[in-house]
Amino acid sequence: MHSPAPYKIYAIRYGHHDRRASENFIGGDSHDGPMPLDYFVWAIVGSDRVFVLDTGFDADMGKKRGRKLLRSPDEGLQAVGVDPLAVEDVIISHMHYDHAGNHDLFPRARYHLQDTEMAYCTGRDMCHSAIAHPYDALDVSAMVQRLFAGRVRFHDGTDELAPGLSVHWVGGHTKGLQVVRVLTERGPVVLASDATHFYANMDEARPFPVVYNVAHMLEGHQTLIRLAGSRDRVVPGHDPKVLEIYPPANAQSVGEIVRLDLPPVA
Repeated sequence: MHSPAPYKIYAIRYGHHDRRASENFIGGDSHDGPMPLDYFVWAIVGSDRVFVLDTGFDADMGKKRGRKLLRSPDEGLQAVGVDPLAVEDVIISHMHYDHAGNHDLFPRARYHLQDTEMAYCTGRDMCHSAIAHPYDALDVSAMVQRLFAGRVRFHDGTDELAPGLSVHWVGGHTKGLQVVRVLTERGPVVLASDATHFYANMDEARPFPVVYNVAHMLEGHQTLIRLAGSRDRVVPGHDPKVLEIYPPANAQSVGEIVRLDLPPVA
């Protein structure tokens, strides 16, 4: 039996938000200081198949939410040779506005998400504004429209989407959050998305304050390391340090797009 071919992974920064460390941990931070969020989409490029993880937000949503859009995810994907019009598989880690927007960007794609996440964002929990706030009704309705068009594939827990690429439910941040495990030349890399926003959330066992289930979030931190086999192969969802740790995709992408399948440089 042949081993699956390794994938390349690109982390593409498309947005930014200045905030304080006290906003990034339950209970705040006694050494409060600047601790901004970066916003990413991820391209997972195999020998004959491309997956995109999450779809980001657009300019209108950035303005509505007070987030800075640096470039469209479309532009970032094309910079690494990925044509959104040709992408056939999009994985949605969860349905928050910064992960499930840009509804018309991938017209050919089937969308992969957890059963639990779809039930969560269309069910009774959305009656509570504190839970519903990170969701946007247009994002949710766009996914419902894809469902009726036959363009949604649901997953329940762990599922292999292709040789060397699998999704895993961890919950915590949202009820149906999933992470992605990808085989690369340096071993399995886990794209954590919002299972851990920052390295510090995971390393210090201090959860991010937007959370559905704290216990699941803390257990999810451990699951990330178990799936990756090493803390150094876990990639958090919003940490600017990712751009410092990993090598740029090319000379034009320094500080904006990095290769996660290559070993860290810092």
